[in-house]
Amino acid sequence: MARSTVPRFKLSRHLGVNVFNHPKALKRGVKVHRKLSEYGEQLLEKQKLKAYYGVLEKQFRRYVEEALRSKGNSGEILLQNLERRLDNIVYRLGFASTLKQARQMVIHGHIRVNGEKLDRPSYRVKVGESISLREKSRDIEMFADNFKNTTINLDYLEKDTENFTGKLTRLPRREEIPIEVKESKVLEFYSRR
Repeated sequence: MARSTVPRFKLSRHLGVNVFNHPKALKRGVKVHRKLSEYGEQLLEKQKLKAYYGVLEKQFRRYVEEALRSKGNSGEILLQNLERRLDNIVYRLGFASTLKQARQMVIHGHIRVNGEKLDRPSYRVKVGESISLREKSRDIEMFADNFKNTTINLDYLEKDTENFTGKLTRLPRREEIPIEVKESKVLEFYSRR
């Protein structure tokens, strides 16, 4: 499995945003960029969006091309598709404290989608599908604590703490997705050719 090996805090300082949602990520400040060109701004926004979801270039390009081909607001469709990745939904529901931990949980088979084992972090969760923690994994203290102690304030997700399950109730709208990025710049970056 390919994965990013860039130092997380250094990347956060470079991008100017806490993309890893870690309390100490920006402790040493933010790298100040000189005035960026149009291309530089587009590139920075693209890198920011890739870092938020932990996706590498080849896969990210496929998400962008799919969004550009679809009818409707391409920027919103791109963000919805990224937000609906299984590893991201597991993270947002609070099964894991970080996106990397959520991805590992999915790969190691701790997560069930509609009762079926699914070990692909890139699986796109459909509206109404139930995401749950495997029966045996509920005994793991870290997973149980993460899920019970995390509150979600996202309207498009529903959480059942008693049964260790969560559900995507509807597609998220742009303003509900908790990331700071200008998706129009990302689309401009890939439309240059």
